[in-house]
Amino acid sequence: MLADILKITLPALLVFLASYLALRSLLRNEAERRHAELSAERSKITLPLRLQAYERLTLLLERMQPESIMVRTSRSGMTVAELQTALIGTIRAEWEHNLAQQIYVGREAWDHLRNAKECMVQVVNLCAEKLSPTDPAIALSQSVIDTVLNLDTNPLAVARDFIKREVIDLLN
Repeated sequence: MLADILKITLPALLVFLASYLALRSLLRNEAERRHAELSAERSKITLPLRLQAYERLTLLLERMQPESIMVRTSRSGMTVAELQTALIGTIRAEWEHNLAQQIYVGREAWDHLRNAKECMVQVVNLCAEKLSPTDPAIALSQSVIDTVLNLDTNPLAVARDFIKREVIDLLN
């Protein structure tokens, strides 16, 4: 009697166990496939946004280059004090305009960008301190350009190079 029950129950348990394991494996594979599909779909959406952020931040760095910012900011008849105020205001406005891009780039890239911005503000302020506030703005322009050219490492170039490397890593 017990042997008859075991003859029926044991094969049924083995079939149940095999079915359970097969179904569990199938469900796990299906979940992994769906996760991969969602990840690929997300990547289709976020990759262009991230690349656009890197483009905008590269443009920000280019717009903060001394030669570029001087051309856009200075006007004839300005004094050192007026140009200093205009340069700092322009740098901060450009920075604030691009603040939202930080959600698309890595923390280290954002730190490089922040460092470049802060360095440019410091250079402008230090160069302005060495001059009289009533001197012509051209003196400040030349001083800022010379100072940035003579830096051991240009933080704008460091940030730009880091962004390039991060984009290459993102695309590979």
